[in-house]
Amino acid sequence: MMKRKMNLNKAVLIPDSFKGTLTSAEICNIISGKIYEHFPMCSVISIPVADGGEGSVDCFLSALGGEKIYETVKSPYFEDMKSFYGKIEDTAIIEMAACAGLPLVEDRKNPSLTTTYGVGQLILAAAKNGCKKIIVGLGGSCTNDGGCGAASAVGIKFYDKEGNEFIPVGKTLLNIQKIDLSGKPEGLDNIEIITMCDIDNPMYGPMGAAYIFAPQKGADGEMVAALDKGLKNLCDVIKSETGKDLKNIPGSGAAGAMGAGMIAFFNSTLQMGIETVLDMVKFDEIISGADMIFTGEGKIDTQSLRGKVVIGVAKRAKNKNIPVTVIAGGADMNIDEAYGMGVTSIFTINRLPEDFQVSRKKSKENLEASIDNILRLIKSIK
Repeated sequence: MMKRKMNLNKAVLIPDSFKGTLTSAEICNIISGKIYEHFPMCSVISIPVADGGEGSVDCFLSALGGEKIYETVKSPYFEDMKSFYGKIEDTAIIEMAACAGLPLVEDRKNPSLTTTYGVGQLILAAAKNGCKKIIVGLGGSCTNDGGCGAASAVGIKFYDKEGNEFIPVGKTLLNIQKIDLSGKPEGLDNIEIITMCDIDNPMYGPMGAAYIFAPQKGADGEMVAALDKGLKNLCDVIKSETGKDLKNIPGSGAAGAMGAGMIAFFNSTLQMGIETVLDMVKFDEIISGADMIFTGEGKIDTQSLRGKVVIGVAKRAKNKNIPVTVIAGGADMNIDEAYGMGVTSIFTINRLPEDFQVSRKKSKENLEASIDNILRLIKSIK
């Protein structure tokens, strides 16, 4: 409880995007603008964030500086395309969506044919560019190849029962009989590779990559079942070839089981995306002395409580006894648990009971009105 007149001398803004409406950077700009109207002398620190999907590189570069490096790699359908990664000192930031993202396939959605080959090319390019640490963000993928494409790009070879080498895609995972990791550059094993992953789904099965995520990538029921069988086979071969049992590892099913591939082929660790972001920006240092932290996302629900941006921020703030105001497009009824995790208050921006397709067009003005009222309330507290 505040025992003195509430004032904002220092505020930290770290919202996730409102998907389909406002980017994290746009939200930061709106909130900071309103703060300066009410508290002109306030020091405002804005940290746009993303969960590893599209926009993650730009968020890291916005917060920490660095450069965007462009490379020609393979698209989801093995066509040449220009992609990129971010370089911050000796750390590379790669977002899978930059060369294996759903928007890249448009009306050609087919997770049985798409590849992560381009992701592997970006990892290799970053390694050759002297990066000692590589962060790979999973999210928004159009693939279901278990990371085999990315592995092939760095020299790992896959063979069928006849001994023929091939680059597996979703529909040919079932054909994998042998994996040869000897062609992988030795230097890659000396690089710390962290994978940003915000889901805990297993590699295969009813809650696995194929059954939960492939339908939104264009798979029908028959294809889903085939993809799942392929992932199980890949899991079995990985275990027999490397000794790594990925069956029940949370997050191994992320991005078409790219999570599993990152562990098996790149010796990567899976980490919640927001934890990676907070560590990179030295969040614990940044919030020292802050009077308020503003965070939020498009919708606060039970999934938010499993470790996404809002809760990741709130837990760190709780350790320093800093209040956290959450601003969201909408909120479910069963989110009271958030208050025990460090969230002080939750506000939703929509002022009328409207369909999302209507309200999304008013997101900017609704957010402006909501933050304006929140700041008026803060000013009134004695």
